[in-house]
Amino acid sequence: MGATANPVEAVGEAATATNSGVDRDRLVAYLDGLLEADTGKDYCPNGLQVEGRSRIRRLVTAVSACQTLFARAEQAGADALLVHHGLFWEGSPRQLTGIQYQRVAQLIRSGINLIAYHLPLDRHRTYGNNAVAAQQLGLRNLEPFGSHAGQHLGYAGRFATPVPQAELTARCRTIFGQDPLLFPYGPEQVTTVGIISGASESELHTAIATGLDAFVTGEATEWVMNVAKEAGIHYLSCGHYATERLGVRALGRHLAQDFDLDVEFIDIPNPV
Repeated sequence: MGATANPVEAVGEAATATNSGVDRDRLVAYLDGLLEADTGKDYCPNGLQVEGRSRIRRLVTAVSACQTLFARAEQAGADALLVHHGLFWEGSPRQLTGIQYQRVAQLIRSGINLIAYHLPLDRHRTYGNNAVAAQQLGLRNLEPFGSHAGQHLGYAGRFATPVPQAELTARCRTIFGQDPLLFPYGPEQVTTVGIISGASESELHTAIATGLDAFVTGEATEWVMNVAKEAGIHYLSCGHYATERLGVRALGRHLAQDFDLDVEFIDIPNPV
C-alpha cells in the first residue's frame, strides 16, 4: 500500500479563517508546557523558531519544514506552522545563506510563524508519535521504552491476546500508510512490541534486552537484518516520515478543539 490517498486532513474550516484566533505567545507557552519542551537534551531548539504574525487564526500542522510546505501553508492562509522537524539542527550551518536563507526569508515574507517540537513530540504520553501508534496498534499496559540523554523516547506494550506476525504487519501498513520493510525473525504469535518513531535503529538492542517479540521504528540500516535474525525478533521499518505523522496530527486535533483555531494537516509525503 502506498502513501495515504488523501494528503490533506482538515480539522476545522477549509477556507479563510473567520475565528478570533489566539495570541501567538500564549499558544507557544501552552505547547511548551504541554510537551515539556525544556526537559532533556535535543538536537534542535524546541518551540518558536521563526517569528511571524502575533495573532494566529489558521494553523497548519506538518512533519518537516521545507519550501514546498511553506508555499502550501501560505496558499492555505496559515498564520503559523506547527512541525516535528524544524529548520535549525546541531551541526547545520549557522549562517543564513543558500537554502537556509531562502527558507527563512520565505517564512518572514509570508508572516508565518514556525513552531517545532522534536523529541518532546516523540515521547509525549498522549499526543506523541509513539503513544498514538501504540494505541492504534491495540497495545495495552504501555511503559516508556528506549531513551536519549536520560529521557524515554518510545513505548512498549502487549496485546491482550497474541496476534500473528502477519496481523502486526497489516496493522502497521494501515496505521503508517505504507508497506513496512520487514525482517520476520520473531515468534509467529506476537505478544510484546516496542515502538520508537524515526531513526531509532540502535534501540533494537534495547528491544532485544527487554525480551520483546517485535520492534517497530522508522528506518533500518545494514546491520539490522542479521542482528534481528540472530536474536529472534521481528523488526518493522515503517518509514521515518510515516511514523512521525501521527503525533503532530493528534496535537493539531487537540488544538482545534481547545482553542479558537482552524487547523489543517498538510502532507508532504517522503518515502524515507
